[in-house]
Amino acid sequence: MKRLAFVSGLLLLTLAMACPAVAEPLKLGVPFPMTGPNAPYGQNALRGLKLAMAARPQVLGRPVEIVVVDNKSDKVEASNAANRLIQYDKVAAIIGPLSSSNSLAAGPVCETAKVPMVSPWATNPLVTQGKKYVFRVCFIDPFQGSVGASFALKNLKAKTAAIMVDVAQDYCVGIAGFFERAFKKQGGQVVIKTMYNTGDQDFSAQLLAIKAKNPDIIYVPAYFTEGALIARQAREMGLKQIMLGGDASQAAELIKIGGPAVEGLAFTTHFDEKGVTTPAGKSFVKAYRAKYKEAPDSCSALAYDAYNALLDAMDRAKTTKPQALVKALEQTKDFQGVTGVMTLVDHNAVKPAVILHVKDGQFVYMATVSPN
Repeated sequence: MKRLAFVSGLLLLTLAMACPAVAEPLKLGVPFPMTGPNAPYGQNALRGLKLAMAARPQVLGRPVEIVVVDNKSDKVEASNAANRLIQYDKVAAIIGPLSSSNSLAAGPVCETAKVPMVSPWATNPLVTQGKKYVFRVCFIDPFQGSVGASFALKNLKAKTAAIMVDVAQDYCVGIAGFFERAFKKQGGQVVIKTMYNTGDQDFSAQLLAIKAKNPDIIYVPAYFTEGALIARQAREMGLKQIMLGGDASQAAELIKIGGPAVEGLAFTTHFDEKGVTTPAGKSFVKAYRAKYKEAPDSCSALAYDAYNALLDAMDRAKTTKPQALVKALEQTKDFQGVTGVMTLVDHNAVKPAVILHVKDGQFVYMATVSPN
């Protein structure tokens, strides 16, 4: 028996030497909205993220594994998702959430746990303000609001504007405020500002008040459902003004719901395949179209960038330890992303904005605006 045990042990040792241990996966948490009103954004972002993983499946000699938790387009669920990913799944970092409201809810959880968080799409300045572990790969709303205001004044020749604000969404409140300040500073006049809430179906009271003021444009930085319904009801009431929005307008559902009513609607955003300026962007567009048989949007492109910027920082840090990773992220400079060349300043991406409009039922590229 002793001889048999010795032989068995020798055999196991030989097999172990012949088959080296597989490196432990590096887990990244992904609290995206896979259900709820923001689900289309989450589904597109996950497509981009999976494409990034396929192109680069390892970092620091370890296979990357993503753990997706549905935040259900809800602030409380976003906080719970971040907590679960950190405490239960033991992720090294988090990519997400997407919206500003959900990122504001998840950020404090990551701060307390000292786990780096990189949001692809949250533009409200408060997301990263005062935070050590929270970053983003998108520009922030002061820049986006200023670009929108300049476009309204110079390109649309608008002197007066009405603003409609979804007071339930931090993103909508923030960008509307920055647009208003920039529009006034550059010589424009805001003649009326009306409020509504996510989920509202009837906007007739707000639109009647706007109609009475007869502004040159209507600024509506809404998510796609409310934005499309507002456009439909505005046209039904005879308002013919050009409508201008923010990056949340870039969803195919806006056109599906809005139909002819959203024709001419223009908006600031992060990405369009016609405005690609980097080799990484060109490769991404080709791979995305080959894989999914459609054009990529901002959420898919930004999720791709978030993944690669995070792994780039890990490579430079040569570790996933939080302090070193935070330092490497802070030193990100001239990163050649899909959405443009990016430098992180105060945890925020400094990069170009893109302007699109709806023409013949499609999003059509108009211009790229430099942060300079």
